[in-house]
Amino acid sequence: MKKWFALMLALVMVFALCACGPKNPSAGPASNPGTETTPGGENPGGENPGGENPGGETAKGSVYWLNFKPEADDILQQVAEMYTAKTGVPVQITTAASGTYEETLRAEMDKPNPPTMFVIGTAPAVKTWGDYALDLTGTAIANELNSDAYNLYDANGKLVSIGYSYECYGIIVNQDLLEQAGYKVADINNFATLKTAAEDIHARAAELGFDAFTSNDMDDSSSWRYTGHMINLEYYYEEQAAGTKWSDTPASLTGAYMDNYRNLYDLCVNNSTVARGDLATGGHDAQAEFKDGKAVFYVQGSWEYAAIIDSVPSATMIPYYCGVEGEENAGLNCGSENCWAINSKASAENQQATMDFMVWLVTDPEASELVTNGVGGFGAMPYKSAAASTNGFLALSAEMTADGKYVMDWATNFQPNSSEYRAVLVSALNQYNANPSDANWETVVTAAIQGWATQYQATNG
Repeated sequence: MKKWFALMLALVMVFALCACGPKNPSAGPASNPGTETTPGGENPGGENPGGENPGGETAKGSVYWLNFKPEADDILQQVAEMYTAKTGVPVQITTAASGTYEETLRAEMDKPNPPTMFVIGTAPAVKTWGDYALDLTGTAIANELNSDAYNLYDANGKLVSIGYSYECYGIIVNQDLLEQAGYKVADINNFATLKTAAEDIHARAAELGFDAFTSNDMDDSSSWRYTGHMINLEYYYEEQAAGTKWSDTPASLTGAYMDNYRNLYDLCVNNSTVARGDLATGGHDAQAEFKDGKAVFYVQGSWEYAAIIDSVPSATMIPYYCGVEGEENAGLNCGSENCWAINSKASAENQQATMDFMVWLVTDPEASELVTNGVGGFGAMPYKSAAASTNGFLALSAEMTADGKYVMDWATNFQPNSSEYRAVLVSALNQYNANPSDANWETVVTAAIQGWATQYQATNG
């Protein structure tokens, strides 16, 4: 009797499972009359923006993201696997080598299966790639934003690309080592005080067991810190002197603050773990030097926070002090060139798959936590449902702003033909490092100022 009862119970359970299971694996979710999913990502009646397939429908479309941030590659490969496992949608992420994004994008766009998701992060890039970008106005990803501050529009008001992270950069400081050398961060509030501390630490490096600055390599993995970031101080202060924030790339620059750029650049390369004459070929690991306590100062940005804070718990950040009047009130360089675009030439299915992936990335708790706060992550994402940032450098920047410090906006985003422009500037800096004469500095000035006008003309005719 017991065996018969057990057999009947088992049969009942089997029938129940069959009744609850998918009736037609290819049928997909129940229909939703009046709801249409468009290539732009609109899904007003949908409850499944992350792309899940609860009804078992075969996944449609695929995502190919050409990533701009090399430091984020490991994390992005993880989230790609997570999304594919969750939805069945293939996600390919290719990361361009540092300093080569524009060339890589050109090459990939010419292939039979170009990126469906790529970066248009500057005003000049909007002019170059705007025709390849889907208008994101009113789309599902745009509706998730909590700020419009990092979005880029073309001359006709089309939303070409949409910010996915914002960051800050300056000079990271190991406060423990600084205090061992007899200084405090509070003592450094302009170029003169930074110079005094850095030169003294460098002079006593053998005695102290650490130097002032980490290495300042000029290879592609590092040169952007000086030709894409530090050079911003020249642009920013020139922009401010003109009394208006740039809304488009100016045709020419005056170079009025190139001497200030020289001040800070020379301080870094003359008081470093690596002699300036050995910087051209690269091969040094500035991050490791900082984490291992070999230097007090590290020219970098907020994206380094997760990677270094466990090794250097006292790490903080100071502005680019360079000798400009009133710089005691300077804050950090804050902004973004990390803006997603969706390929307007991609198929409707791939556009929709890409839109769904974007929305999932900024709304899924696990995924957004990983890309926001993981090692190499974005630091902060301007989306309503994204994980809150735990980045101490971004918090510090907000405190500086609240205290009345001025924010140095990313005027470097207006560099015309940035890859070509920076390559010429790197060459000039290498020549200057080999022989830091006034004549060779004039070569740097020419590369930065005349080079800007040359590349502007090449871009705009």
